[in-house]
Amino acid sequence: MMPYPPLGTLYIAGYLRKRGISVDLHDVMLAEDEEEILPVLDRFHPKIVALCDDGFNFLTKMCLTRMREAAFKMAGLAKSRGCRVIIASSDAADHLDKYFSHGADYVVCGEAEITLAELSEMLLGRSSQPINRIEGLAYLQDGEIVRTPRRTLVQDLDDLPFPAWDLADLDRYRGIWTKRHGYFSLNMVTTRGCPFHCNWCAKPIYGQVYHSRSPRNVVEEMTFLRRFAGPDHIWFADDIFGLKPGWIAEFDEQVRNEGIRMPFKCLSRVDLLLKEDNIRHLKSAGCHTVWVGAESGSQKVLDAMEKGTTVGQIYESTRLLHQVGIRVGFFLQYGYPGETMEDVAKTLQMLKDCRPDEIGISVSYPLPGTKFYDRVKQDLDRKQNWIDSGDLDLMFQGAYSPDFYRTLHRFTHKKFRVWQAAGILRDVLAHPARTNRSSIRRLAAAAYHAATLPQLKAELDNLAMNRASGAHE
Repeated sequence: MMPYPPLGTLYIAGYLRKRGISVDLHDVMLAEDEEEILPVLDRFHPKIVALCDDGFNFLTKMCLTRMREAAFKMAGLAKSRGCRVIIASSDAADHLDKYFSHGADYVVCGEAEITLAELSEMLLGRSSQPINRIEGLAYLQDGEIVRTPRRTLVQDLDDLPFPAWDLADLDRYRGIWTKRHGYFSLNMVTTRGCPFHCNWCAKPIYGQVYHSRSPRNVVEEMTFLRRFAGPDHIWFADDIFGLKPGWIAEFDEQVRNEGIRMPFKCLSRVDLLLKEDNIRHLKSAGCHTVWVGAESGSQKVLDAMEKGTTVGQIYESTRLLHQVGIRVGFFLQYGYPGETMEDVAKTLQMLKDCRPDEIGISVSYPLPGTKFYDRVKQDLDRKQNWIDSGDLDLMFQGAYSPDFYRTLHRFTHKKFRVWQAAGILRDVLAHPARTNRSSIRRLAAAAYHAATLPQLKAELDNLAMNRASGAHE
């Protein structure tokens, strides 16, 4: 229950409006099922329905089967109302035949704003541009799939209008956030793309290109959002926040000059954090939490991933972030080819030593277009995609069975909560007057985790002894 508006779709809507096209939004983030689109179609009678994934949400890269099936169903519902259906998603670009067979008339391949605008203008009779001249598009012609040349990416992101925030039901988002968490968070992005070479990371739209908004432009949107929606917190959903040299320092200066400082969460790299006094500037600008792709406590595994970072940098950046009062989140990844129990033990030791405030755990996931996918694709006949984000199936022949990694996922979370509780207990004993309900609840939960750990450890050891037995039966 930490929902965010579909930022990529709101950017597209803002750009379409700039081109004079009337737009409305059906926000599936807040929908219970696909058929909730029907009253919207009946109300607006749109000529065009564009189903857009959110390129700024990392789950869209995973092409979850549940999301693909939802797109298929909504495409069919739109077709039943006589609409032209456009799909803008990396999964559709990878599987054109599947989407065309489920109702899509056109698929946008790549960055969507300009392609979708030109196609809409053509379909609405506002442009005589031939369809084969619209770059970044796929369609059917005489039963055959035609792809036009790839569209050049938008280079100056400041030229794009702000997302169409007025189309999102922000009051409903605010209600969910304040009820569940006591504050209201909204999402922004300052960049598009990532220039690094982690060989498991898919980059279907931007490749190795990295473009950045100016700090001034970002602060202008923050100022607008504070006035328009009043968020208490911002999540910067960039793959990497502030990679451009000097960007974070300038952003800090702009935030302070405009008096727009508010708590925010961002994603970064441990090597980047150790440069240019970036940690101090993040703190000064209002940073509350930094998530980093720690991935593993084993340098061998990091090198195999071509991560370009070191375990030492993970330790040092975490220490310095904690030193200035910034919370730290670790993304961890188990199951990369070549990982052994010794490597797993190093990851657990890193968690115990570094004491991040939050963790997110996954298993290695083969995404089309990556070196990692090419390495394991011969093992993917049984299953190509996770059903949903909690699937956690190791879909290739790993060192251990999928059940081992699911159990390791639970084991790591329990160990992490117990280690966290040790710190809480020390604080309670040192400062009894500061004890509150939250700390008592966390200590009670940790006691439960500690009691259930021995049985879970026994299960894990038993699965580890049966190396890969039962995998992909």
